[in-house]
Formats: sequence, C-alpha cells, structure tokens
Amino acid sequence: MKIFKSHFWYNKNQRNGIFFLLLMILLLQGIIVFGDFFTDNLVETDTSQILNFQKQIDSLQKIEKEQREPKIYPFNPNYITDYKGEQLGMSLDEIDRLLEFRKTNQFINSKEEFQQVTKVSDSLLQIISPHFKFPDWVVKQKKQLEAKKSKRNIVSNRIIKSFPKKQISTTDINKATILDLQSINGVGDKLSERIVKYRKKLQGFSFEYQLYEVWGLEKEVANKVLSTFKIIEKPQIKKINVNTVKFKQLLKNPYIDYDLCVKIFNYRDEVAELQDISELKNIKGFPLDKYERIVLYLVAK
Repeated sequence: MKIFKSHFWYNKNQRNGIFFLLLMILLLQGIIVFGDFFTDNLVETDTSQILNFQKQIDSLQKIEKEQREPKIYPFNPNYITDYKGEQLGMSLDEIDRLLEFRKTNQFINSKEEFQQVTKVSDSLLQIISPHFKFPDWVVKQKKQLEAKKSKRNIVSNRIIKSFPKKQISTTDINKATILDLQSINGVGDKLSERIVKYRKKLQGFSFEYQLYEVWGLEKEVANKVLSTFKIIEKPQIKKINVNTVKFKQLLKNPYIDYDLCVKIFNYRDEVAELQDISELKNIKGFPLDKYERIVLYLVAK
C-alpha cells in the first residue's frame, strides 16, 4: 500500500500545478473548438499579376522541356543507323528496309524515295523529312528536273490552247466519221480508218467491247474512244439461215474461221437440221466466249 500511496500523494504546490495544467488544457480546447480561424479576406488568385507570373512559370517549364528533348540536326537519310533510326521513331522493320536497300549500293535522293523504301508513315515523314540533307549535286539535279518539268507543262498548255478541241458530228460510234474518231488523242489516220473498216465488216458495233478487236488499237486508246462515243442505235444486221447457208458464205462471219465452219457443217449433217440456234453450243470445241457475237449473224428456221 505504501508503494501505491507514494504515487498518489501530492503536496500543495504540486496540486496547484496540476490544476493550472488542467485549466490550460481546457482553455486551449475551447479556443480550438470555438475559435474562428477563417477570415473573409481571401487571397485572389486570378489577378493579372498572378496570371502573368503563372505564364512565366509555364514558359520556363516549356523551355526546360524542349531543352531536355534530343535535338535533331540535319543528316543524310542514306546513313541512318539502328540507333539513329530508333531515336527518330522508326520501327525495326523500317530501319531494316533501309539497310537492305543500301546494301544494293543504291542511294535515296528524295523524301518520296525514303518513304517508298522504308514505308514510314506520313506523320513520321512530316516530322523527320525537314532535317534531311542531301548532297548539293542531288539538290541541284532535282531543281533542274523540276524546272524542265515546269517548262514542259507550260509548253504543253500553250500547245493545247493553240489547238482547240476538234468538233465532232455525232457521239454514236456507229455513225462517227474518220474525222470524228481522229478527235480522240491517240487516234490518227490509220487507226481511224481501221476502226471504220472493221465496223463495216461487223455491219456495225453491237457491243462496245468489239472496239477492242480492232488490230493495233491499244486498250487505253480504245477506252478514250468509248468515253466519247457510245452505241446509241443498234445496227441492223442481216442474218443468214445456218441450215441452208453455204460453206463460203458462212466463212464471211467475222467470228468463224475455217475449222469452226467445218465443225458447224458436220454437226448440221448429224442432226439434219438445227431447231434452235442455241444448239451450236452442243458442238464440241465451240468457242462459247464468242457465242453472242457469232449468233448476231445466224438464225435457225
């Protein structure tokens, strides 16, 4: 008991000290609970001075960021290494394509060739191409070629203006004259005569693709002709009876050669008479791809 009593036995000065301590604690608690630490005098953060200060901070941060980024100096894209390509943002495949191209002892002389070889995206090319530096002779040669091209375009435009487009009498390919056909670029005297001659042999074009059958007429030029001239009126073709026609007369069909003519006559002898013209398809070796053109001139009665 004496041990516990010694811990709880205080003299007068000690009790006064404890009382004073409790009083201070209560006073501080009251200040914390009931005290007003807020003020109506708020600091405005949108003043012009603070905004200008913030802009200066942002500007300094931007400069610092740009300084941290690696700078790209002018370089010849023909000598890009793996490390350099990775810095530029190129993929491994794009770098490998460039290195394989260089192994053939060929050189890239323009940003267009660089993209064609490496197949980099347009966005990456736009970023790195301003830093391309080609030899002076390459730049000079490119300027000379551009100047020549520009000069040719000017001359070509002058020629076109000095030679106005020829007027045509019709857009019907079955009525177009030789002069009408010569209005198409690429069709001269000989080709226009061949087209008219072949049209006469066919008794008129029944299908536009028959124009491609004209000897010596390239497909590109034929397309130009068909872009202007169309089949407006179908030709009136005189048909002959396949059951009564003679051998030489059948050979006049523009799509029947000697061998096919023999096959048709042999088949006619076998069946005695064709009841329908579509029976021609039963002939062994008959050119089915030409059927619709062959029967333009035949009928079975």
